[in-house]
Amino acid sequence: MVINSNGQNIDIDSTRIVEVDAQATVKHSPRKATIYSAILPGLGQAYNKKYWKIPLVYAGFAGIGYFIHWNNDNYKIMKTAYSDVVDSEPDGPFGEDDPTNSYIYLRGYEYYNLYNVTERSNFKTNLSKQQNYYRRNRDLLIISFVGFYGLNIIDASVDAHLFDFDMSEDLSFNWQPTMQTFNSQTIYGINCTFTF
Repeated sequence: MVINSNGQNIDIDSTRIVEVDAQATVKHSPRKATIYSAILPGLGQAYNKKYWKIPLVYAGFAGIGYFIHWNNDNYKIMKTAYSDVVDSEPDGPFGEDDPTNSYIYLRGYEYYNLYNVTERSNFKTNLSKQQNYYRRNRDLLIISFVGFYGLNIIDASVDAHLFDFDMSEDLSFNWQPTMQTFNSQTIYGINCTFTF
Protein backbone atom coordinates (compact mmCIF):
# COMPACT_ATOMS: atom_id res chain seq x y z
CA MET A 1 0.00 0.00 0.00
CA VAL A 2 1.37 3.39 -1.02
CA ILE A 3 0.24 6.75 0.32
CA ASN A 4 0.58 9.65 -2.09
CA SER A 5 0.99 13.36 -1.24
CA ASN A 6 -2.78 13.97 -1.21
CA GLY A 7 -3.20 11.57 1.67
CA GLN A 8 -5.15 9.01 -0.30
CA ASN A 9 -4.47 5.29 -0.30
CA ILE A 10 -3.59 3.79 -3.67
CA ASP A 11 -3.80 0.06 -4.11
CA ILE A 12 -1.05 -1.55 -6.20
CA ASP A 13 -1.71 -4.73 -8.12
CA SER A 14 0.93 -7.14 -6.82
CA THR A 15 -0.04 -9.87 -9.29
CA ARG A 16 1.18 -7.89 -12.27
CA ILE A 17 3.63 -9.88 -14.40
CA VAL A 18 6.57 -8.16 -16.03
CA GLU A 19 7.62 -9.68 -19.33
CA VAL A 20 11.35 -10.08 -19.89
CA ASP A 21 12.63 -9.45 -23.36
CA ALA A 22 14.16 -12.67 -24.73
CA GLN A 23 16.71 -10.65 -26.74
CA ALA A 24 18.16 -9.10 -23.57
CA THR A 25 20.14 -12.24 -22.74
CA VAL A 26 23.68 -11.99 -21.47
CA LYS A 27 26.23 -12.05 -24.28
CA HIS A 28 29.12 -14.49 -24.20
CA SER A 29 32.22 -12.50 -23.25
CA PRO A 30 35.48 -13.13 -25.17
CA ARG A 31 37.27 -11.01 -22.56
CA LYS A 32 36.22 -13.38 -19.77
CA ALA A 33 37.28 -16.43 -21.78
CA THR A 34 40.70 -14.86 -22.41
CA ILE A 35 41.24 -13.95 -18.77
CA TYR A 36 40.05 -17.34 -17.54
CA SER A 37 42.36 -19.14 -19.93
CA ALA A 38 45.29 -16.91 -18.94
CA ILE A 39 44.72 -17.60 -15.24
CA LEU A 40 44.27 -21.36 -15.59
CA PRO A 41 44.81 -23.12 -18.93
CA GLY A 42 41.64 -24.89 -19.99
CA LEU A 43 39.33 -22.68 -17.93
CA GLY A 44 38.57 -20.50 -20.96
CA GLN A 45 37.65 -23.62 -22.93
CA ALA A 46 35.34 -24.67 -20.08
CA TYR A 47 33.74 -21.19 -20.14
CA ASN A 48 33.16 -21.64 -23.89
CA LYS A 49 31.60 -25.06 -23.20
CA LYS A 50 34.25 -26.82 -25.30
CA TYR A 51 35.03 -29.43 -22.67
CA TRP A 52 36.66 -31.81 -25.16
CA LYS A 53 39.55 -29.35 -25.62
CA ILE A 54 40.59 -29.39 -21.95
CA PRO A 55 42.32 -32.82 -22.06
CA LEU A 56 44.14 -31.75 -25.23
CA VAL A 57 45.43 -28.62 -23.51
CA TYR A 58 46.74 -30.54 -20.51
CA ALA A 59 48.16 -33.33 -22.69
CA GLY A 60 50.11 -30.71 -24.64
CA PHE A 61 51.49 -29.14 -21.47
CA ALA A 62 52.35 -32.56 -20.01
CA GLY A 63 54.13 -33.68 -23.20
CA ILE A 64 56.20 -30.53 -23.50
CA GLY A 65 56.96 -30.59 -19.76
CA TYR A 66 58.13 -34.21 -19.94
CA PHE A 67 60.57 -33.48 -22.77
CA ILE A 68 61.87 -30.36 -20.99
CA HIS A 69 62.62 -32.52 -17.95
CA TRP A 70 64.21 -35.30 -20.04
CA ASN A 71 66.49 -32.91 -21.96
CA ASN A 72 67.43 -31.08 -18.76
CA ASP A 73 68.42 -34.36 -17.05
CA ASN A 74 70.59 -35.38 -20.00
CA TYR A 75 72.13 -31.90 -20.11
CA LYS A 76 73.09 -32.18 -16.43
CA ILE A 77 74.60 -35.65 -16.98
CA MET A 78 76.71 -34.43 -19.91
CA LYS A 79 77.74 -31.28 -18.06
CA THR A 80 78.87 -33.26 -15.03
CA ALA A 81 80.71 -35.81 -17.20
CA TYR A 82 82.48 -33.04 -19.13
CA SER A 83 83.45 -31.32 -15.90
CA ASP A 84 84.79 -34.59 -14.49
CA VAL A 85 86.89 -35.30 -17.58
CA VAL A 86 88.32 -31.77 -17.58
CA ASP A 87 89.06 -31.90 -13.84
CA SER A 88 90.87 -35.26 -14.06
CA GLU A 89 94.61 -34.97 -14.17
CA PRO A 90 96.15 -36.15 -17.43
CA ASP A 91 98.65 -38.31 -15.57
CA GLY A 92 96.27 -39.21 -12.75
CA PRO A 93 94.03 -42.22 -12.35
CA PHE A 94 91.18 -42.94 -14.73
CA GLY A 95 88.38 -45.39 -14.18
CA GLU A 96 86.72 -46.53 -11.00
CA ASP A 97 89.42 -45.27 -8.60
CA ASP A 98 88.93 -41.67 -9.71
CA PRO A 99 86.48 -39.83 -7.37
CA THR A 100 85.11 -37.76 -10.25
CA ASN A 101 84.34 -40.50 -12.74
CA SER A 102 80.73 -39.97 -13.80
CA TYR A 103 81.81 -40.24 -17.45
CA ILE A 104 82.49 -43.98 -17.13
CA TYR A 105 78.75 -44.63 -16.90
CA LEU A 106 78.06 -43.02 -20.29
CA ARG A 107 77.24 -45.17 -23.26
CA GLY A 108 80.20 -45.26 -25.66
CA TYR A 109 82.82 -44.60 -22.98
CA GLU A 110 84.38 -48.01 -23.56
CA TYR A 111 85.36 -47.04 -27.12
CA TYR A 112 87.73 -44.31 -25.93
CA ASN A 113 91.20 -44.74 -24.49
CA LEU A 114 91.51 -41.71 -22.22
CA TYR A 115 95.26 -42.28 -21.78
CA ASN A 116 95.65 -41.34 -25.44
CA VAL A 117 95.69 -37.53 -25.80
CA THR A 118 93.84 -37.52 -29.14
CA GLU A 119 91.06 -39.82 -27.96
CA ARG A 120 90.74 -37.87 -24.72
CA SER A 121 90.34 -34.67 -26.75
CA ASN A 122 87.74 -36.35 -29.00
CA PHE A 123 85.86 -37.59 -25.94
CA LYS A 124 85.78 -34.08 -24.45
CA THR A 125 84.61 -32.64 -27.78
CA ASN A 126 81.79 -35.18 -28.02
CA LEU A 127 80.72 -34.48 -24.44
CA SER A 128 80.68 -30.76 -25.19
CA LYS A 129 78.57 -31.30 -28.32
CA GLN A 130 76.11 -33.51 -26.42
CA GLN A 131 75.87 -30.93 -23.64
CA ASN A 132 75.09 -28.15 -26.15
CA TYR A 133 72.58 -30.38 -27.96
CA TYR A 134 70.52 -31.12 -24.84
CA ARG A 135 70.71 -27.53 -23.61
CA ARG A 136 69.50 -26.22 -26.99
CA ASN A 137 66.61 -28.71 -27.06
CA ARG A 138 65.63 -27.82 -23.49
CA ASP A 139 65.63 -24.10 -24.28
CA LEU A 140 63.57 -24.58 -27.46
CA LEU A 141 61.06 -26.66 -25.53
CA ILE A 142 60.73 -23.94 -22.89
CA ILE A 143 59.94 -21.48 -25.70
CA SER A 144 57.44 -24.03 -27.07
CA PHE A 145 55.83 -24.27 -23.62
CA VAL A 146 55.31 -20.49 -23.55
CA GLY A 147 54.00 -20.58 -27.13
CA PHE A 148 51.55 -23.36 -26.28
CA TYR A 149 50.33 -21.31 -23.31
CA GLY A 150 49.71 -18.39 -25.67
CA LEU A 151 47.98 -20.69 -28.16
CA ASN A 152 45.66 -21.85 -25.35
CA ILE A 153 44.69 -18.23 -24.65
CA ILE A 154 44.20 -17.41 -28.34
CA ASP A 155 42.03 -20.51 -28.83
CA ALA A 156 39.76 -19.53 -25.93
CA SER A 157 39.46 -15.96 -27.21
CA VAL A 158 38.67 -16.90 -30.83
CA ASP A 159 36.23 -19.58 -29.72
CA ALA A 160 34.45 -17.05 -27.50
CA HIS A 161 34.20 -14.58 -30.40
CA LEU A 162 32.57 -17.30 -32.52
CA PHE A 163 30.34 -18.57 -29.70
CA ASP A 164 27.27 -16.60 -30.85
CA PHE A 165 28.01 -16.96 -34.58
CA ASP A 166 24.86 -17.74 -36.54
CA MET A 167 25.11 -21.02 -38.44
CA SER A 168 21.51 -21.18 -39.61
CA GLU A 169 20.22 -22.84 -42.76
CA ASP A 170 19.98 -19.44 -44.47
CA LEU A 171 23.73 -19.41 -45.12
CA SER A 172 24.47 -20.75 -48.58
CA PHE A 173 26.85 -20.44 -51.49
CA ASN A 174 25.66 -21.08 -55.04
CA TRP A 175 27.75 -21.01 -58.20
CA GLN A 176 26.81 -21.73 -61.79
CA PRO A 177 28.25 -21.10 -65.26
CA THR A 178 27.12 -17.95 -67.02
CA MET A 179 27.36 -16.25 -70.42
CA GLN A 180 27.41 -12.49 -70.88
CA THR A 181 27.95 -10.27 -73.88
CA PHE A 182 30.31 -7.34 -73.76
CA ASN A 183 31.11 -5.23 -76.85
CA SER A 184 29.44 -7.82 -79.09
CA GLN A 185 31.58 -10.60 -77.65
CA THR A 186 30.36 -13.54 -75.62
CA ILE A 187 32.17 -13.92 -72.29
CA TYR A 188 32.00 -17.15 -70.37
CA GLY A 189 32.33 -17.09 -66.60
CA ILE A 190 31.08 -18.28 -63.25
CA ASN A 191 28.28 -16.59 -61.34
CA CYS A 192 28.67 -16.80 -57.54
CA THR A 193 25.79 -16.02 -55.19
CA PHE A 194 26.12 -15.70 -51.42
CA THR A 195 22.93 -15.89 -49.37
CA PHE A 196 22.85 -15.02 -45.68
